[in-house]
Amino acid sequence: MADNPFADFSLERAIALRWTLRDIQAGRLKMSPVSHEDLHVLSELGLVELQDERPVLTHAGMAVLNG
Repeated sequence: MADNPFADFSLERAIALRWTLRDIQAGRLKMSPVSHEDLHVLSELGLVELQDERPVLTHAGMAVLNG
């Protein structure tokens, strides 16, 4: 994976996807539900996976937020 998995997206889209990762990490999904499109993109990038029908960050997803 590239250093910036959001490099092919517009700045606004990259920011929105990063905030979605933060919402998933913080468990704010009731207040800020993840769209199916965002979940699909983040899954395709290998940053999120479903566990018990809930999105959770992968190690790669955590690295994006911590890096």
